[in-house]
Amino acid sequence: MKLRNILADFSITQKGYIRSGVGLFFSLVFPLVLIGLFGLILGSSGSPPTLYVLDADHNSLGDQELLYLINETKAVHVAFVNGPSPSGFSGYLDQNGYSIGLLIPAGFGTAFLEHDPVNVSLIVNPGDAASSGAAIGAVQAAVNYLNLKAANGTPFVGLSMSQVGGVSYTEIDYLVPGLIGFAVLTSPMFAMVDVTSSYRKDGLFRQLSLTPLTRAEWLSAKVLWYCVITLASAAIMIGAGYGLFGARLSLSPSILPFLLVGPFMFVSLGMLAGSVAKTPESAAIIGNIISFPMMFLSGTFFPVQSFPTYLQVFARVLPLYYVIDGLDSVMLYGNGGRALFDLAVVTVLAIIIFLAAIVAFRWREE
Repeated sequence: MKLRNILADFSITQKGYIRSGVGLFFSLVFPLVLIGLFGLILGSSGSPPTLYVLDADHNSLGDQELLYLINETKAVHVAFVNGPSPSGFSGYLDQNGYSIGLLIPAGFGTAFLEHDPVNVSLIVNPGDAASSGAAIGAVQAAVNYLNLKAANGTPFVGLSMSQVGGVSYTEIDYLVPGLIGFAVLTSPMFAMVDVTSSYRKDGLFRQLSLTPLTRAEWLSAKVLWYCVITLASAAIMIGAGYGLFGARLSLSPSILPFLLVGPFMFVSLGMLAGSVAKTPESAAIIGNIISFPMMFLSGTFFPVQSFPTYLQVFARVLPLYYVIDGLDSVMLYGNGGRALFDLAVVTVLAIIIFLAAIVAFRWREE
């Protein structure tokens, strides 16, 4: 072997690699993106989960003392809710996708002053082990301190526990809607970025311009195809979830709009990214920059409620968040109102992106 030949080929290889934006992205940028995203998600100890409190005793002295102690643990953040009745509180948490709640019963303040036996009810979601564990630890610590301080160790404040909605969901129940949302994003998005940029580079769009096919018709055909693919993919994942892992999901026709409007939105977004890029390599980079934050920050693999507060705000800017949240609302929580809101957001975004893609897309380069 001749070192000179090796170095010559090495030089050719590195030049080709550097000129390929895709290779550089996945080798140098993508690991940084992954570390950053998972660091933001998993490094959320500074932002405790929210404990939703229904105070049926209307903020008595005992309530204030208990909630002060819970807040002092720094393990959870207390937020008050109004509206649901004590009997409907668990269902309220379930429908809104909240993992932990505390019910303070009427008469708690009087029992607190007189050291009469009284229970507070902690409602947790076993599917969100981190939030549930934090809530159990914080409330149990506060209750123990009250008993020790107020009654010399005689337990008069008790802690009862139940599950959100009365149903214990497993991790697979939450994972299936997230993975369906993942399929809604990835297949249409990446395919359309590649097709749009490569067709333009190879001059295929110029040839299509000579046919009766219009730009809107071409894009509509792609939307139709990826809707079919998404429906098939969702059916496979739901079937596997049920058949292999015993998932407990609510199936209804309300799922279908998200499986149709979602691909419509991401086909349009992929075409828009491919249209504004100068080369297939730059188109791939733009597509990855758009897609990867959505993959990990929209609730695909981790519940958004477990993110730091600022990251939850950012997640709600991402289009995929509303697809996954809508699927969760239909398949897990039975919250029709929330699902309709999510569908409305997705539909409006899809129309805006579709129109922008049509404007940016040209059969022929100027």
